[in-house]
Amino acid sequence: MNRHYSYQINLIPEKEGGYTVLVPLRPGCVSWGRNAEEATRHAREAIELHIENLIAHRQPVPGERAAAPVLTAFVEVTPSHV
Repeated sequence: MNRHYSYQINLIPEKEGGYTVLVPLRPGCVSWGRNAEEATRHAREAIELHIENLIAHRQPVPGERAAAPVLTAFVEVTPSHV
């Protein structure tokens, strides 16, 4: 019996086009796609590979958690050596 997992993904539009995808509950699991559909498909593949790697190395596969809240803010920075 296969276990099913659900993970929140964040699609971040890139100024040169496409989307970078981050998986908040799987640090280091990052993907990209030309559009939202492709980015989501690539994220699914990245998550599957990540889980398969954990299993292959006999590491526990942490269960998914409820969606993490996403907070976005702009931070003004003034570098001293500019």
